[in-house]
Amino acid sequence: MIDYDGRRFRPAEAAESGRVAIYRQDGDLLWGEFTGGRARRGSLAGRCAPDGSLDFAYCIVLDSGEVISGHCRSTPEFRSDGGVDLREEWERFGAHASTGVSYLTEIR
Repeated sequence: MIDYDGRRFRPAEAAESGRVAIYRQDGDLLWGEFTGGRARRGSLAGRCAPDGSLDFAYCIVLDSGEVISGHCRSTPEFRSDGGVDLREEWERFGAHASTGVSYLTEIR
Protein backbone atom coordinates (compact mmCIF):
# COMPACT_ATOMS: atom_id res chain seq x y z
CA MET A 1 0.00 0.00 0.00
CA ILE A 2 1.19 3.51 -0.79
CA ASP A 3 1.43 5.84 2.19
CA TYR A 4 -0.21 9.08 1.02
CA ASP A 5 0.10 10.79 4.40
CA GLY A 6 1.58 14.26 3.91
CA ARG A 7 1.92 13.98 0.13
CA ARG A 8 1.05 17.09 -1.88
CA PHE A 9 -0.42 17.08 -5.38
CA ARG A 10 -1.25 19.64 -8.03
CA PRO A 11 -3.25 19.32 -11.24
CA ALA A 12 -1.13 18.39 -14.25
CA GLU A 13 -3.29 20.70 -16.41
CA ALA A 14 -1.88 24.23 -16.65
CA ALA A 15 -5.41 25.73 -16.51
CA GLU A 16 -5.69 24.70 -12.87
CA SER A 17 -2.41 26.24 -11.75
CA GLY A 18 -2.20 27.29 -8.15
CA ARG A 19 -4.33 24.47 -6.74
CA VAL A 20 -2.62 22.25 -4.20
CA ALA A 21 -4.04 19.20 -2.41
CA ILE A 22 -2.58 17.74 0.79
CA TYR A 23 -3.50 14.12 1.54
CA ARG A 24 -3.62 12.43 4.93
CA GLN A 25 -3.85 8.71 5.64
CA ASP A 26 -4.31 6.36 8.59
CA GLY A 27 -4.37 2.72 7.49
CA ASP A 28 -6.84 2.53 4.63
CA LEU A 29 -8.60 5.77 5.67
CA LEU A 30 -7.77 8.73 3.42
CA TRP A 31 -8.72 12.41 3.73
CA GLY A 32 -7.41 15.67 2.42
CA GLU A 33 -7.89 19.35 1.72
CA PHE A 34 -7.19 21.55 -1.27
CA THR A 35 -7.23 25.23 -2.21
CA GLY A 36 -6.25 27.34 -5.18
CA GLY A 37 -7.33 27.64 -8.77
CA ARG A 38 -11.09 28.22 -8.73
CA ALA A 39 -11.46 26.40 -5.38
CA ARG A 40 -11.75 28.53 -2.25
CA ARG A 41 -11.68 25.30 -0.27
CA GLY A 42 -12.18 21.63 -0.92
CA SER A 43 -12.11 18.43 1.07
CA LEU A 44 -12.17 14.73 0.39
CA ALA A 45 -12.66 11.55 2.40
CA GLY A 46 -12.44 7.92 1.38
CA ARG A 47 -10.33 4.76 1.31
CA CYS A 48 -7.00 3.58 -0.04
CA ALA A 49 -6.92 0.04 -1.48
CA PRO A 50 -3.88 -2.25 -1.05
CA ASP A 51 -2.81 -1.46 -4.65
CA GLY A 52 -2.73 2.27 -3.84
CA SER A 53 -5.90 3.17 -5.73
CA LEU A 54 -8.16 5.69 -4.03
CA ASP A 55 -11.95 5.80 -3.79
CA PHE A 56 -13.34 9.00 -2.23
CA ALA A 57 -16.07 11.62 -2.12
CA TYR A 58 -15.25 15.30 -2.46
CA CYS A 59 -16.84 18.69 -1.87
CA ILE A 60 -15.61 22.04 -3.23
CA VAL A 61 -16.61 25.65 -2.56
CA LEU A 62 -15.73 27.65 -5.67
CA ASP A 63 -14.69 31.32 -5.81
CA SER A 64 -18.19 32.02 -7.15
CA GLY A 65 -19.71 30.60 -3.93
CA GLU A 66 -21.11 27.55 -5.68
CA VAL A 67 -20.79 24.21 -3.89
CA ILE A 68 -19.89 21.13 -5.93
CA SER A 69 -19.74 17.54 -4.73
CA GLY A 70 -18.89 14.24 -6.33
CA HIS A 71 -17.03 10.96 -6.32
CA CYS A 72 -13.56 10.06 -7.59
CA ARG A 73 -11.53 6.92 -8.22
CA SER A 74 -7.78 7.56 -8.54
CA THR A 75 -5.20 5.15 -9.89
CA PRO A 76 -1.51 5.71 -9.06
CA GLU A 77 1.21 5.85 -11.70
CA PHE A 78 4.77 5.66 -10.38
CA ARG A 79 7.44 8.03 -11.63
CA SER A 80 11.15 7.27 -11.97
CA ASP A 81 11.97 9.91 -9.32
CA GLY A 82 9.87 8.06 -6.71
CA GLY A 83 6.90 10.40 -7.02
CA VAL A 84 3.32 9.40 -7.73
CA ASP A 85 0.94 10.73 -10.35
CA LEU A 86 -2.78 10.06 -10.04
CA ARG A 87 -5.24 9.37 -12.87
CA GLU A 88 -8.63 10.52 -11.60
CA GLU A 89 -11.95 9.31 -12.96
CA TRP A 90 -14.47 11.68 -11.39
CA GLU A 91 -18.19 12.28 -11.34
CA ARG A 92 -19.94 15.46 -10.17
CA PHE A 93 -23.45 15.36 -8.78
CA GLY A 94 -26.44 17.73 -8.85
CA ALA A 95 -26.76 20.87 -10.95
CA HIS A 96 -23.11 20.52 -12.04
CA ALA A 97 -23.42 16.86 -13.03
CA SER A 98 -20.64 15.70 -15.32
CA THR A 99 -17.90 13.08 -15.61
CA GLY A 100 -14.31 13.22 -16.69
CA VAL A 101 -10.70 12.19 -16.30
CA SER A 102 -7.99 14.41 -14.89
CA TYR A 103 -4.44 13.97 -13.66
CA LEU A 104 -2.60 15.03 -10.52
CA THR A 105 1.15 15.09 -10.14
CA GLU A 106 2.93 14.86 -6.81
CA ILE A 107 4.89 17.92 -5.71
CA ARG A 108 8.29 16.65 -4.55
